Amino acid sequence: MVVAALSAGLVVGCGDSRGTDEDGDAGTDAPADTAADTALDTATDTLADTATDSTGGCTVFPADNPWNTRIDDPVAFPVHEDSDAIIASIGAGGHLHPDFGTVWEGAPIGIPYMVVTPSQPRLTVEFMYDDESDHVGYPVPADPLIEGGPDSDGDRHILMIDYETCMLYELYWAWPPGVGENPSADTWYAGSGAVFDLASNALRPDYWTSADAAGLPVFPGLVTYEEAVEEGVIDHALRFTVNQSRAAFIHPATHFASSDTSADLPPMGLRLRLRAGFDKSGFPAEVQVILTALERYGMIVADNGSDWYISGAPDSRWSDDNLSEIAAVSGSDFEVVYTGEPVY
Repeated sequence: MVVAALSAGLVVGCGDSRGTDEDGDAGTDAPADTAADTALDTATDTLADTATDSTGGCTVFPADNPWNTRIDDPVAFPVHEDSDAIIASIGAGGHLHPDFGTVWEGAPIGIPYMVVTPSQPRLTVEFMYDDESDHVGYPVPADPLIEGGPDSDGDRHILMIDYETCMLYELYWAWPPGVGENPSADTWYAGSGAVFDLASNALRPDYWTSADAAGLPVFPGLVTYEEAVEEGVIDHALRFTVNQSRAAFIHPATHFASSDTSADLPPMGLRLRLRAGFDKSGFPAEVQVILTALERYGMIVADNGSDWYISGAPDSRWSDDNLSEIAAVSGSDFEVVYTGEPVY
């Protein structure tokens, strides 16, 4: 995965997954709120006007990083011995849901991210989970894209990529000074914050969270319009959520968010892949691209939320009707892949 070279401060994705736990249905072309739709169209147009050859951008982690590793070889990555039980706990009869798209109930659907440069002022952020957060200056723009919008009561992620240094800054449950849940009148406040060097395979310390419950970066697991439609290739694993997870994690995850140790539940960092031979031919082209990625790279349990919800970035060019067809894929079409032992 490569991020295209973009102008400073460019909005790359903007929107709202409407919270991790209770998400709305992105499966229909709902009437768009005028302001939200205009903002999303502007962001999309700016991206199209300023993007350059994507090979000139930041590579999102080295080629041998777990996010970028193909897992469709059944010898190198065998089916987990507890695959059937784990799939059943998530819901074998459940269906994939695209937690991204255009606009739903007045807000773009998906997790936003922004591109900044070293000239962007770094701000101090105070944290609820202070001892597991990275204490650095975060390049938060004056009017940042917050997941769900400024009035959201959901996860409120802010994702920022310093394009010149190829550093990824991520905040969870972020509040501006004097707003909402922020106890400070002059300092940003967030649940947690994490910084990732996109040129490195380094993990966070074991048992540390990030801006995601699994201690993983959020950005590398997103589906983007540029990949699925314009390039026609997604060459990395995807991020998805489950309603009930295990009190354990598998690297590259470093954190869990559960008290249940049942072996039937998925630990954070667990990897699933679409079964070989799944017939993708009847799906829209962009959905076929997503399904091919799920077959080759799989998807990683990254957070507690709605079962089978896969994450992506919003874009006014998505067809919500096309994306909704991925709901024909059920939990039973997946298998759990063994990628290592869980850490409790």
